[in-house]
Amino acid sequence: MAAPIPASPLFLREPELRRGIELLYFGYSHLTRSIDERLATSGLGRAHHRALYFIARKPDLTVSELLALLAITKQSLGRVLTDLSERGLVETRTGVQDRRQRLLRLTETGTALEAELFDALREKLSAAYSSAGQGAVGGFWAVLEGLIPEEERGRVAGLGR
Repeated sequence: MAAPIPASPLFLREPELRRGIELLYFGYSHLTRSIDERLATSGLGRAHHRALYFIARKPDLTVSELLALLAITKQSLGRVLTDLSERGLVETRTGVQDRRQRLLRLTETGTALEAELFDALREKLSAAYSSAGQGAVGGFWAVLEGLIPEEERGRVAGLGR
């Protein structure tokens, strides 16, 4: 891959900001397209994938936590979880301390599908990280973290724990 075009010293001007928006859009679009066909063969879409991903990251995630992570309506999440449940990919359990809680966990089949999707994404992202270099990866993360409102950063950081 060719060396990346360096940012202008005037990186906050409109042309540089538009380039960043365009790169973010097209980069994400191509990354997610790499798994669209596999999702479609299972009758699933990107919303299903996002749910599978976050449930895999944090087993026993509550429905309300997933709702907050995905920032979608209860109705939309309900449809997604119903689809995933009916396909045997997600199971729901009642909370131990709070019986009103619904805890989400991937089934064995759900874990296998999520791992397959993650592998495809990992391949694309690893190649991009490798060509950009370690310093660029840290800078990229810093920019993405800067897009997340301060009050939501803790929730995102909690996924890695």
